[in-house]
Amino acid sequence: MNHTKNARRLAAALAVPVLLLTAAACGSEDGKSSDAKVTVKGKFGEKPEISVPKDAKPADKLVVKTLTEGSGDKAEKGSFVRLDFAGQTMKDNKPLGGTWTPQEGATPGAPRRQLVQQLGQPSQEMPAKVLDAVIGQKAGSRVEVEGTAKALIGDQLNPQAGVKPEDGLVWVIDVVGAQKVDAKSEAKGEQAKPEEGMPEVKYVSQKAAEITIPKDTKAPTDLKEQVLIKGTGPEIKAGDGLIAQYTGVKWEDGKKFDSSWDHAGATAFQIGTGSVVQGWDKGLVGKHVGDRVELVIPPKLGYEGQAQSGLDKNTLVFVVDIVGKV
Repeated sequence: MNHTKNARRLAAALAVPVLLLTAAACGSEDGKSSDAKVTVKGKFGEKPEISVPKDAKPADKLVVKTLTEGSGDKAEKGSFVRLDFAGQTMKDNKPLGGTWTPQEGATPGAPRRQLVQQLGQPSQEMPAKVLDAVIGQKAGSRVEVEGTAKALIGDQLNPQAGVKPEDGLVWVIDVVGAQKVDAKSEAKGEQAKPEEGMPEVKYVSQKAAEITIPKDTKAPTDLKEQVLIKGTGPEIKAGDGLIAQYTGVKWEDGKKFDSSWDHAGATAFQIGTGSVVQGWDKGLVGKHVGDRVELVIPPKLGYEGQAQSGLDKNTLVFVVDIVGKV
């Protein structure tokens, strides 16, 4: 996703950030080979069990091992990926975040939250060099990444994290899916007229949609949705990484508060897992790639109770082009 203030607010990312980092990661790849002899038990798609001998000596360079090679699409720089991962220190097995532990407050029966990320863009959940190890791997692969904190994070290691530069770190990453989508992709087709009570949408190619709120109409108290363009692509299911263009405005004054077109274009969020506002989860699961969807989201399904968002009392209107899934 785009790491702007508004995009982070939209995503409502609830995963634990990498406290090891003070900024983007960097480091050298020169150095000795690993003597760590890390053991990983478990198949792709299962929670990995990572074991490290007490006398293990980590490599002072980044080491990547493909434990299981998949047969799906290859993850390239710029690809959107959906990942499972687990990380820990080698010395004391201190966890470094991951997707296998159920998130507090997760909806019962909902798919587990995973990391949906564009490769080459900063991540809040793992160091850049670790994430870059996914580049070139195919969906269905399990990858081990290890090395010293200095090698994996470099000068950006957070001194408050309790990890020394010479300490060993290890991550095991499952590449669940990978998809390359043009950043300028958008839904194509004849757009339907707005249904009664729905805002009017004027869509200008490659720009934020112009959304006009109907005059003398009260904001709805329940979710309203309309498919403006019907796509022919695969169905979006809960747990998928939704790749989209979007524009959002406030019902109260019609002012835009965010748009993917104002940033780097197409962006991605995991859908149906509580990783975004409820209005997106309820309104976009079951739609299809190629759809253009208008959503009117009341505060109770938006940011109600989240005063820091600045949108906690607003009814939100979104126009979303679903341009891919991962």
